[in-house]
Amino acid sequence: MDTLTVLVQASALVFVVSSMLAMGLSLTLQQIVEPLRNARMVVIALTVNFVAVPLVAVALQAVANLDDDLYTGLILVATAAGAPFLPKLAQIAKGDVALSVGVMVLLMVLTIVYMPLVLPLILTGVDVDVWAIARSLIVVMLIPLAIGLFAKARYPGVADDLQPHMSQASTLAILFMLVGGIILSWTDIVDLVGSGGLVVAVVFLLASLAIGYLTAGADPATRSVLGLGAAQRNLSAALVVGAQNFSADALTYIIVIALIGLAMLIPLGAELGKRSATAAPATP
Repeated sequence: MDTLTVLVQASALVFVVSSMLAMGLSLTLQQIVEPLRNARMVVIALTVNFVAVPLVAVALQAVANLDDDLYTGLILVATAAGAPFLPKLAQIAKGDVALSVGVMVLLMVLTIVYMPLVLPLILTGVDVDVWAIARSLIVVMLIPLAIGLFAKARYPGVADDLQPHMSQASTLAILFMLVGGIILSWTDIVDLVGSGGLVVAVVFLLASLAIGYLTAGADPATRSVLGLGAAQRNLSAALVVGAQNFSADALTYIIVIALIGLAMLIPLGAELGKRSATAAPATP
């Protein structure tokens, strides 16, 4: 089982790095920045991720009364936005991939500032190391994305050749991480059934998805990105803060929420993609 744990951890790193490279190799900086000129969309994304989603977590606690460790894990997930899996979900959902990368980077950068400010207001005994969060996200996400963007701008032929391989590597890595993670965490997942933690995780993810999707306007490509972006949280940031301050049970719940999220959001993204494809021919 120790070997599987190492392989799952390695697959998570491979996924993040390869997916960021794949996004950079397929897009230009202008394509990423351009959607963020839509001030209304940016305000909606920020409000949903940094106000509505944490409030969903607080509301669920008021109803479910989780134990302290589970509630801590839920809050850490709820306050960490900008997940590296969002662009892949956007691809699956046939959403605006350039927008997904722009939103992901924006949310990720603001999460570094947001979590240290907000967590002490919600949880007691929190001492957040801003640089620890920033270092992790910069190394595994921003630098690979920047390398891919540089290669696309400077060596477009090489970038076009490499991009499919990076995309395939990210897909294989996330599938292995999902299956292996479920095997490793199966006992924890079963234990959560009696505590209410499993139900809370599912409701939290669905409510976050619905809020992001329904507030994003009429464009299906934008709605899928903002909906999936609200539901898919930043596991790296949540784990960094959790490891610094909280118990192993809180960390376990973070991982379980992440696995449930992947298991739910991949098929939901595919369903959104089918609906988008069906609606496209009717669009004038």
